[in-house]
Amino acid sequence: MKRFGDLAPSLRTIMTPGPVEVDPRVLRAMSFPILGQFDPEFTAIMNETMEMLRELFQTKNKWAFPVDGTSRSGIEAVLTGLIEPGDKVLIPIYGRFGYLLQEIAQRCGAEVVTITKPWGSVFEPAEVIEALDLHQPDLLAIVHGETSTGRVQPLAEIGKACRQRDILIAVDAVATIGGVPVETDAWCLDAVIGGAQKCLSVPSGMAPVTYNERVERKLLARKRVEAGLQSGTEVPDENRRPIIQSNYLDLSQLQDYWGPQRLNHHTEMTSMLYALREGLRLVLEEGLEERFARHRLHEKALVAGLAAMGLDFYGDESCKLTVVTCIAIPEGIDGESVRSMLLDRFGIEIASSFGPLKGKIWRIGTMGFSCNQKNVLHLLGALEAVLIRHGHSLPAGAALQAALEIYEGG
Repeated sequence: MKRFGDLAPSLRTIMTPGPVEVDPRVLRAMSFPILGQFDPEFTAIMNETMEMLRELFQTKNKWAFPVDGTSRSGIEAVLTGLIEPGDKVLIPIYGRFGYLLQEIAQRCGAEVVTITKPWGSVFEPAEVIEALDLHQPDLLAIVHGETSTGRVQPLAEIGKACRQRDILIAVDAVATIGGVPVETDAWCLDAVIGGAQKCLSVPSGMAPVTYNERVERKLLARKRVEAGLQSGTEVPDENRRPIIQSNYLDLSQLQDYWGPQRLNHHTEMTSMLYALREGLRLVLEEGLEERFARHRLHEKALVAGLAAMGLDFYGDESCKLTVVTCIAIPEGIDGESVRSMLLDRFGIEIASSFGPLKGKIWRIGTMGFSCNQKNVLHLLGALEAVLIRHGHSLPAGAALQAALEIYEGG
């Protein structure tokens, strides 16, 4: 019989666009005793989590809670709840994850209209607003921070334009929540999906979402018709709305579970909720503005070091995503060999990319708990050494000195 040894994952310096290193206080919270899902202590933890999520999303929405599952579960829950077969959905695509929104919307039976931008850039708000007027969709689904290209899409004008036209807007903020401002109410965003495993520094497994009364009205309209169909009540043809396909990801049922009724829907992921609550507590303890400033500081030091090394950056600088930095792989350098040596010799992980950028860029994440001075300096020194070992000529020592200048107030 085969014997298995103790589980002992290696310690890594994770500098990818997710997942990232988890704060030890979050890991400690996951070791706490299990409570029953309807124990008053546990429902109080649920309520505290919702309260903290409202602060994180900068919203007064009634509904702000996690969907149990990875970030994609939150995206699917929102889109399957909002999209009825035949609805027109506009999706601006400027990277890999716009195509994910397109695929999910198509699976929901939507009439999908896309507009595209070359990877490495984003849309001017006027371009999206023009498409809203041309296509008059029921829903706009858009990515806020595109980790495949390291770009961030401005949303304030787009959200307000949607509200003026009575068009719903759903935003994938998986990569930005907790690291970059996401102003749900000020930007007139109807539904926003966040991610746990990126700037929140919580293990993957929960997807925080928030949505307003405009979204809730659509959810409840579909729920009422579904209940009528199940009970045999005759529903006029003009009021028939297709049933929400997923039971597990049905937001109308999840809000009954998270709301005061506490109607049983599923067994809550107890330890993951502990982790999310602690992660949110740490975010709010640091302060949102202070946290955003920390991410900007370490990005600035990283960029200064990479530039001093003589490396070229990918993408339009004016729309760079603070928490992801993309570098063009130098000509003649095997990008995967560099990544392997960084991991094997230094215990540092950085990311490659997807689709048309595969093998052309490296992506370095400075997110959440991984976003700190030790990690930035460690990475710069290691990357310099590895590139020299690969025969790339660069000014030795310049990267660390440039980063230190930033940290010393230069």
